[in-house]
Amino acid sequence: MNYKETLDWMFNKLPMYQRIGAAAYKADLNTTIEILDYLNNPQDNFKSVHIAGTNGKGSTSHSLASVFQAAGFKTGLYTSPHLRDFRERIRINGQMIPEDNVVTFIEQHKQKLEELELSFFEMTVAMAFDYFSKEKVDIAIIEVGMGGRLDSTNVIHPELSLITNISLDHVKFLGDCEEKIAAEKAGIIKENTPIVIGETQERSKDVFINKAEEKNSPISFADQIFECRKKDEVALDYHTYDIYKNNELYISDLKFPLLGNYQKKNLATIICALDILKNKFDISQNNICDGLLNVVKATGLMGRWQVINKNPLAIADTGHNVAGINEVKRQLAETKFEKLHFVLSVVNDKDIEGILELLPKDAEYYYCKADIPRGLSAEILAEKATNCGLNGKVYNSVKEAYAAACNNAKENDLVFVGGSNFTVAEVV
Repeated sequence: MNYKETLDWMFNKLPMYQRIGAAAYKADLNTTIEILDYLNNPQDNFKSVHIAGTNGKGSTSHSLASVFQAAGFKTGLYTSPHLRDFRERIRINGQMIPEDNVVTFIEQHKQKLEELELSFFEMTVAMAFDYFSKEKVDIAIIEVGMGGRLDSTNVIHPELSLITNISLDHVKFLGDCEEKIAAEKAGIIKENTPIVIGETQERSKDVFINKAEEKNSPISFADQIFECRKKDEVALDYHTYDIYKNNELYISDLKFPLLGNYQKKNLATIICALDILKNKFDISQNNICDGLLNVVKATGLMGRWQVINKNPLAIADTGHNVAGINEVKRQLAETKFEKLHFVLSVVNDKDIEGILELLPKDAEYYYCKADIPRGLSAEILAEKATNCGLNGKVYNSVKEAYAAACNNAKENDLVFVGGSNFTVAEVV
């Protein structure tokens, strides 16, 4: 098979949550363990950092990877979902896994993959771990797909575990309240392994403390230790922060190109993790500053309050649940523009009404459906949005909606594209 044929087989043969949702989800680790055992347990051949959380996993994972790269470590990075290219999920030093490696892995192990009836995610985890092992990475930053306890990535023994935050998402699988979701994510806490919690949240903090005590693992709440104070007001390239540890200046004038104000929370979490990891790895403050400044270029990160056009100003963000959209709403409130043109597409397994209720009523909406089976039809979305007091029109595709928004926008207007990863994927 060539690369295209290999991808077609992967996408069509293996159940893929990204496309079909619940039918692709497996609530156990048995097949992951079996395929990794068949591959001689490659996950045991490299050091790792394990990252879970409802929002902020991607930004945090890419940022940590960029810092390790800046410090001279050969760094693997496993994330999901991808936006444009499947190979975005598996990188070493920012470079996507070569097409030939994808083809070879499938050709060599196709029979076993079919025999075990792996999901798409289980297969990608196995491919990533095999690749990182063969390439002898010094460290791999591993992002959880969903939850934690039963996620396929939860077979590693990391140097540090990290949970960014907790909010309601994937409630069918993880539970219908923050405490239940926290318990699932706390499943990545390992024996005698430091755990960093990004945000102190009343409903979940005791869950994490109790689990850490059970595992004899030192726990740090990043927001209780580190504070990130933004120094500039408006910038399209980066924001500048002074970082304080226990109210004392820790790093001054740190430049961070991830622009959403919600990134302040992620930044404190990242710095806290690095403060612990520097006891095991030779990482200087210069490495931290260089790595964070160059995170987009070094890792290929996309879709985090990303400026995709400057005339008119157009921004894309992958926030896709109530908590994520709430952060988008806050950011929009602090952004200067005359009129907001909002290109909106969502998937059908989210809290649609909860998302719509948060959105600004005075914007012009461009309803569309991303090109995936899980996408909610633009007509149904428009009907639900109208019931929530929003005004707009239906378009046949994300690209058509985006083009119309840019065409209608005047010089001082803002075009925003969001609602799901898949919406953003079609414009970045």
